[in-house]
Amino acid sequence: MRLGAVVLTMGNRPEELRALLDSVARQEGDPVEVVVVGNGAPLPELPSPPGGLRTVELPENLGIPGGRNVGVEAFGPDGRDVDAVLFLDDDGLLPGTDTAQLCRQAFADDPRLGIISFRIADPDTGATQRRHVPRLRAADPMRSSKATTFLGGASAVRTEVLAEVGALPAEFFYAHEETDLAWRALDAGWNIDYRADMVLHHPTTSPARHAVYHRMVARNRVWLARRNLPLPLVPVYLGVWLLLTLLRRPSRPALRAWLGGFREGWATPCGPRRPMKWRTVWRMARLGRPPVI
Repeated sequence: MRLGAVVLTMGNRPEELRALLDSVARQEGDPVEVVVVGNGAPLPELPSPPGGLRTVELPENLGIPGGRNVGVEAFGPDGRDVDAVLFLDDDGLLPGTDTAQLCRQAFADDPRLGIISFRIADPDTGATQRRHVPRLRAADPMRSSKATTFLGGASAVRTEVLAEVGALPAEFFYAHEETDLAWRALDAGWNIDYRADMVLHHPTTSPARHAVYHRMVARNRVWLARRNLPLPLVPVYLGVWLLLTLLRRPSRPALRAWLGGFREGWATPCGPRRPMKWRTVWRMARLGRPPVI
């Protein structure tokens, strides 16, 4: 199985990026081919890993999903030059040398496995943030399980999935683009695994560090529902998230931004609507996360 890796960078973490590429180069088995995308930024001088290095410098920031899509296309249409792509954050690092081999084995063991979500751990403490475990029961991050979404910067996606269900939604720019792809993959019959033994080291951070966080989280939540859910579930899903947001007692500016994004999600085009089948809703419920939360 040929593996490729797509790494986005804004050009502001050159040392971390080089360390990540070195960790990819140390992977056992056949070399992993790498694409580094400068998302609206020039690329620094980079080492070329054994599998080869392809680079793309975009004249403007296309956002996380748009940039990753460009990286996938650098491997040919829908990434067809490789069998699976690893999406890796530029400030992450693969501490183990067997991650690529574990991915190959997982995909070989389950022909319907479409997406693997890695465990993200802080390099100093080893702790995994609750938000980085893609399931509701997240108390034990060391437990691998089936999942209904995945972590965008620490994952592997079979390129056959992208060819069948389409790329990441570039219009989302930031937030929930992984869940949009995951729901489409589940609806097409693919499986998603969270694997605690496949680790990406990444410093502990808060998602709210991004200036656009509250607005885009709310807007894209509405878009996600409008694009993918059967009509009766749209108000249920969005009502649950509105209630959860209020219960978390955000600051006044954060709440204003969230409500503004929520309105924007209803007022702006969300892309093509392809509601999932009711049997997919039931399958997600059996997996522990029905698409209402």
